[in-house]
Amino acid sequence: MEKLFKLSENNTNVKTEILAGLTTFMTMAYIVALNPNLLTGFDIGSPLWNGVFLATCLASGIGTICMAFLANKPFAMAPGMGLNSFFAVVVGNIVAITGTSYVVSFQAALGIILIEGVIFIILSVLNVREKIVEAIPLGIRLGIAPSIGLMLMNIGFGSNVGVYDESGNANYVMSGFFGALTPSFLKNSMGGSYSIMVLTVITIFVGLFAIIILAHHGVKGAVLLGMLIASVVYWVGDLILGINPFASLATASFAPPFADMANTTLFKFDFATLFQIGWFAVITLVITFCIIDMFDTIGTLVGTASRAGMLDKDGKMPNMKEALTADAIGTICGSCTGTSTVTTFIESASGVEAGGRTGLTALVTGIVFLLCMFLAPIAAIIPAAATSAALIYVGILMLSGLKNINFNDISQTVPVFIMLIAMPISSSIGHGIGLALISYVVIKLFTGKSKEISVLTYVLAAIFLIKFFLVV
Repeated sequence: MEKLFKLSENNTNVKTEILAGLTTFMTMAYIVALNPNLLTGFDIGSPLWNGVFLATCLASGIGTICMAFLANKPFAMAPGMGLNSFFAVVVGNIVAITGTSYVVSFQAALGIILIEGVIFIILSVLNVREKIVEAIPLGIRLGIAPSIGLMLMNIGFGSNVGVYDESGNANYVMSGFFGALTPSFLKNSMGGSYSIMVLTVITIFVGLFAIIILAHHGVKGAVLLGMLIASVVYWVGDLILGINPFASLATASFAPPFADMANTTLFKFDFATLFQIGWFAVITLVITFCIIDMFDTIGTLVGTASRAGMLDKDGKMPNMKEALTADAIGTICGSCTGTSTVTTFIESASGVEAGGRTGLTALVTGIVFLLCMFLAPIAAIIPAAATSAALIYVGILMLSGLKNINFNDISQTVPVFIMLIAMPISSSIGHGIGLALISYVVIKLFTGKSKEISVLTYVLAAIFLIKFFLVV
């Protein structure tokens, strides 16, 4: 392990890395069930659902293991949230245009993901994606981690556990969460059935403060232990309410549905159906997926690496090319097995906070994802409230990156402020970075400092302007 991952050089050890890998997995294990739900319209148990479920485990595991060995970084990958929802919308549009079945249209849309993955492999090998990272101004790069922190807190306080505001909006979820502390809110928004939500709120706070106290006392694996404590609290609460939290295990199947994947998603590319929607539409969709995935991945890598102290004095991450290549391989693997774009997950920050510093953390997470093909029912009983506690804790810690921002420089302050607002509201790292880049260019142009803007920065800002106002 020392030879493979340079543990001592990174001030870590096998035990810490294993705990960090397990922590990362537990904070993102929800994707194993949620991704097939979103991509198949909650057609649980259907052959397509089973195929996407296996594809999620395989692509996440293989992509994350590639990250471990290619880049030696503690980052995990899985089908990206937001990108999977967009993929499902694309499938629906193909159904409407071509009149084919959902399964056939799904196989057609997989072709878009394959093309995207191949493009990213080429761009990564040619160092184009690395150059794009370098074109993001240092101030914006430093502000990515705090912005992701707010996004993690927003997820933890709301959408991860199903709390929304009074209008049912999933983006402004913090107001919904704190409104859930009052019975009147719950009675108005949930018809008086609020016991589960009260239990959820209690569980999150118990888990959050358990993690904080354990971390303060220097307990190894504080995040993982806090999540387990929160899980026990939730399970006990379920039993008090007359709910058996382990009921699903009684009828659960631990046998991976390989036959269903082979029949529905494994290498099932249908390019003939895909191009029935038109060349321009296909090109537009590929570009859209590429833009969203590229900047979500870059933002996650830079933000999480910043929190882990992996950036150099110029705000660059060593082995960025290898990390981006691993991400591209994950996307290709996802398309071949049958899922939407695979990208680096912000939940990797939980493993970093647990002490993960090398690819051994990613290796552990990747192996557990592969084992999840057989153990998914066990992962499914971990309550969302427990993972929320970890996400909120990590989000709070990532806010510390604000101390590195030069608030006397308006060209740093405004873009970072916009990112802090945009990422939680849009639930997109890429959108936040795009708005920050546009604002940076505008400020520099009209304050007489246009020479400080690189040509590639101009290009990136222009691409985002086109993406926001002309494409989708």
